[in-house]
Amino acid sequence: QVHLMESGGGTVQAGGSLRLSCSVSGYTLIYNSYCLGWFRQAPGKGREGIAAIRFDGVASYIDSVKGRFTISQDNAKNTLYLQMNSLKPEDTAMYYCAADLTPEFGVRCLPRVDYDDRYCGQGTQVTVSS
Repeated sequence: QVHLMESGGGTVQAGGSLRLSCSVSGYTLIYNSYCLGWFRQAPGKGREGIAAIRFDGVASYIDSVKGRFTISQDNAKNTLYLQMNSLKPEDTAMYYCAADLTPEFGVRCLPRVDYDDRYCGQGTQVTVSS
């Protein structure tokens, strides 16, 4: 059974940094094709896909985080990361990692929110104070 678990959230002042981690178990990244991504949900708002990475390392971001956030993966540790720099109060949200284990061949992985709930983590809270 595939399980994803986030860690690394917390409270930080505007301009600060955090690194989120997402441990993947039950699925060996190094031997498979996949898309991994991060999405977030702020209080009273809908989900927002912010970054995604394909098994070969090709990454995509939404404009509001481009240049500030970096998505990466460590296949040896079966872990996904999101390095967040220059954080803003509007980045405050619950952050979730998610996986698409049957990606369309040859298609870039894009930030999205329509992941199978079975392949989403429980979330980690990020709060940015002004």
